[in-house]
Amino acid sequence: MTDEALDLSRLQPALPSPLQPAEDERFARHGVTLLLKRDDLIHPDLPGNKWRKLAPNLRAAAGRTVLTFGGAYSNHLRATAAAGRLLGFPTVGVVRGDELAGRPLNPSLARCAADGMRLHFVDRPTYRAKASPDVLGGLLSLFGECLVIPEGGSNALAAQGCTELGRELRGRTGTVAVACGTGGTLAGLAAGLGDGQRALGVPVLRGGFLGAAVEDLQREAFGAPGGRWSLDERFHFGGYARTTPELHAFADDFEDRHGLPVERLYVAKLLYGLTVLAGEGAFAPGSTVTAVVTGRPEPEPS
Repeated sequence: MTDEALDLSRLQPALPSPLQPAEDERFARHGVTLLLKRDDLIHPDLPGNKWRKLAPNLRAAAGRTVLTFGGAYSNHLRATAAAGRLLGFPTVGVVRGDELAGRPLNPSLARCAADGMRLHFVDRPTYRAKASPDVLGGLLSLFGECLVIPEGGSNALAAQGCTELGRELRGRTGTVAVACGTGGTLAGLAAGLGDGQRALGVPVLRGGFLGAAVEDLQREAFGAPGGRWSLDERFHFGGYARTTPELHAFADDFEDRHGLPVERLYVAKLLYGLTVLAGEGAFAPGSTVTAVVTGRPEPEPS
């Protein structure tokens, strides 16, 4: 691995990502301006928060094998595999569900394999214990020296990388909202915003655990909690990777209104939640709300 290969700027990320107005009467009737922060346009293979979270971790890896975790349709696994292909370093994906090992790869995992990622399937109890010394020790014994990145890519380095998202929005909006899986983007976003701004997280998982996770990430990344942030946990639509006909209808309508391809598992839930909040009067008349578009639609599970 050469220093040149670790120069992520040669991948020509589109930074800062565009900030676009979205004329929408569901917000305008309450005196609220909606903006879209198009992080999905940062890079074709490493879009959105995947770029922001992975970039500092890849610099730290310095060409070593990167080992990380995800489910059968993990955006994070795909982005990590693509980064390995583009920058020339080995990747290992530890996949939840050993029953998948004997089946044909779905399109998501097939893309990972085509990009050179070694896929290692583990049973669900082992996956739940993936951060334990025994499981990690076994993986490192099997695959050798690796940089281990947690599921979803959220660690202290990732949170530090996401502060730039907040900095890009300083002085441009009152509230910045983002869909949350593991909390790394929200932790960094909030820390990067300026005085008088706040971050709003919309979790896509059930469980009520995310607030503590964000606090822990901020302490690890910055030494203390940073910025003003809150969570609204009403819009998970049943949990991770769960959707409903109502959500799909909303996303279809938003696409028609704004010409924006709406990813269903994160972005649609965020936009739906903001529309409900606007109707509830959660945003003051004359205020500006920015939705972070963290990714693009992916193939539906078959």
